[in-house]
Amino acid sequence: MAPSITYVAAAITCLKLLLIPSYRSTDFEVHRNWLAITHSLPIKKWYYEDTSIWTLDYPPLFAWFEFGLSQIAQFFDPQMLVIRKDPYASLATIYFQRLSVIFSDFLLIYAAHELCTKVLRHHGRTNEANIFYNRNFIMTIMLISNFGLLIVDHIHFQYNGFLFGLLLLSVVRICQGKNLQGAFWFAVLLNFKHIFLYISPAYFVYLLRCYCFKSTFDTKISWRSFSFRRFISLGLVVLSVFAISFGPFIYLKQIPQILSRLFPFKRGLCHAYWAPNFWAIYNVIDKAAVIIGLRTGLLDAHMIGGSTMTGGLVQEFRHTVLPSVKPHITLLLTIISILPILMKIWSNPQGIQSFLQGIILCAFGSFLFGWHVHEKAVLMILIPFSLLVLESKRDAGLFLIMSTVGNYSLFPLLFTQKETPIKICAMLLYTLYLFMALSRFHGVRSKFYQLPLLSIPESLYLMGLVPVEFFNSLLSPMLGLDVRLPFLSLMLTSVYCSLGLIYSWFKFYYHILLDNSAVKKDKQKKH
Repeated sequence: MAPSITYVAAAITCLKLLLIPSYRSTDFEVHRNWLAITHSLPIKKWYYEDTSIWTLDYPPLFAWFEFGLSQIAQFFDPQMLVIRKDPYASLATIYFQRLSVIFSDFLLIYAAHELCTKVLRHHGRTNEANIFYNRNFIMTIMLISNFGLLIVDHIHFQYNGFLFGLLLLSVVRICQGKNLQGAFWFAVLLNFKHIFLYISPAYFVYLLRCYCFKSTFDTKISWRSFSFRRFISLGLVVLSVFAISFGPFIYLKQIPQILSRLFPFKRGLCHAYWAPNFWAIYNVIDKAAVIIGLRTGLLDAHMIGGSTMTGGLVQEFRHTVLPSVKPHITLLLTIISILPILMKIWSNPQGIQSFLQGIILCAFGSFLFGWHVHEKAVLMILIPFSLLVLESKRDAGLFLIMSTVGNYSLFPLLFTQKETPIKICAMLLYTLYLFMALSRFHGVRSKFYQLPLLSIPESLYLMGLVPVEFFNSLLSPMLGLDVRLPFLSLMLTSVYCSLGLIYSWFKFYYHILLDNSAVKKDKQKKH
């Protein structure tokens, strides 16, 4: 393993160990319950068990992953494997589950090693001793030391690290031209966590276009070049993974039950804590319209129900002034948002760059316009985007905005006071390093009135996070707003961050389509 990766991996693993006693969310009990379900019950009951409200709602490979962990968990504390309604968290249980996340993260470390040694080593400087110029070191920090992954997995508690390791490994194999291996690892990923379906259109279009077809010298598709053998091989690889994963449940005729668990559309448009997306702004506009309507007499208070939309609950609700949003509307908007990049990949593929752009924009469209989006899904945008920042100064600047805003949007996940210094210091260190490393790598000097790689308005927007955090951490508790209006800080954070993410999405899309138009004009001139 490359020295830079080894040092970073060792340091970040030590930090993760220190975080073991920190705050745990309800996801800790979710995964403990899944350990109990898969260990104590036969397969046919896994997706029917509902003693706890935290029922099994991940694809079968993750259920088997929990089953494998449970075989080790029984030596730590057998009581954690007892199905019960109330939460259980002995000291042994805490240590086991925390350590299981840390050890599973080694898949991400391995994937980062594969990226740095087999992809990045072919492109420019890698042997610089300076940590602000070394490609491998910068990329390793962005991936292994990712702030969002750190707090979501090792404080809040989830298993995202090894899942993004699978995604990264899939991308690396495709970068190497090993398309079948890339498709295999992505199929495995889908059967661990179905949220990655968001980016599957990019995989489908890219592999169909660039693996099953051949292009002419001007990138036009040659329909005669379609390889039926390659198409069948690709399909067999993907279907074999799904067959192994879902096979036992197909035999048990439980697919409808599993699908009802995987896609619970009755949870409502927004998660309990709004993701910083288009619907956060939509909800606030509706809420503002209600307030204005009540004060002006245009709305009758008796005709308006409670503010369930801002109550911080997972449930269905109806907007008061604006039209209420149904799942099919979010699906339609998501499809519309990703169509341009899919068409670009099909009509004018530009190798791995187009593929990564497709992944990012499919994740972006789903995040901004999807149904019941979790705030943690922003990591599906940030981690793939980090693979572009060393090649483009423009993308590096956009990434700094997205990374800063996206990571800050995760702050409300850690609402206990003792974690406040941890999340602030960790984010400051991570963000400051990214600004320094990317600006120096791209040869950009910072100015005292402007952040490097960013415009003045962009710099001012990011600096606006300081008063937002001041209000959330100090002013709101001092004024008692955290008690009287408990959702106010969450709403402020989501809406403010959504502005930056929507801006980044629009700017990234604009430049991609602009570059595509420039390429077409150049080709027309040559002909």
